[in-house]
Amino acid sequence: MTPFDESERRAWAGNASAYEAGFGRLCAHPVPRLLDAARVGEGVRVLDVGTGAGSVAAAAGVRGAVVTAVDAEPDMARRARRAAPGARVQIAALPQLPYRTSQFDAVVGNFVLNHVGRPRAALDELRRVARPGGWIALTIWAAPAAPGQALLGRAVQAAGVQRPAELPPLAPEDDFPRTVDGLAGMLRGAGLTDAGCRALSWGHRTTPEEWWSGPAAGVATIGRIVCSQGPAGIERIRRHFTALAAEFVTPDGALVLPHTALLGYGRVPA
Repeated sequence: MTPFDESERRAWAGNASAYEAGFGRLCAHPVPRLLDAARVGEGVRVLDVGTGAGSVAAAAGVRGAVVTAVDAEPDMARRARRAAPGARVQIAALPQLPYRTSQFDAVVGNFVLNHVGRPRAALDELRRVARPGGWIALTIWAAPAAPGQALLGRAVQAAGVQRPAELPPLAPEDDFPRTVDGLAGMLRGAGLTDAGCRALSWGHRTTPEEWWSGPAAGVATIGRIVCSQGPAGIERIRRHFTALAAEFVTPDGALVLPHTALLGYGRVPA
């Protein structure tokens, strides 16, 4: 694993419950279009990589697919088994999956490339386990981030907090442009045909309390940054979050956060 991968493991360890209650609802939004892009339907053998709490695996099962799902975090895998009882759920992580070459008709990853240290190697592994003629579909967060997605980072910045040294960023040589052209180009570079990408934009409806609960519990990298500051620092970030969130609060008290994800897809050559 790269230092980025090791940091990601620590960021998610033990945080499945807090993730599911907040960020998990956000990440479930693109699931139907992700499955459509991979042509997931009745009888399709699909692998869901980085299943998290199992929203993709459960939705694929409803479509009648034969579902296998993996996640690196054991508690996430347990939750995925409950969400998708008909799926085969295992603990595994990119870029090495415990499956035969060409084993699946479709391979999907909902935001999984945001959490791996070598995205191109990860994509090569997804292609390896997909059969010739099979589809791969992936979502990632777009960069620059949409205003709602940037809210927590703005609060951290306003509080004068720097990213701790023990949270290494992705190595520049491993990164790629988080744009429509950037993701489509990476898919084509992996040898996929009929590759494309489109932006998905929506307003995620939540509450200030729910949205703050994830980072306050240490969920994901933003949560580790917040919780590294100690009680006084956490409270300072929370105050800035509350002030900045006001621009997204509706008259009924909801928090509606604009987000943009990228949906990329391509086919393994027959």
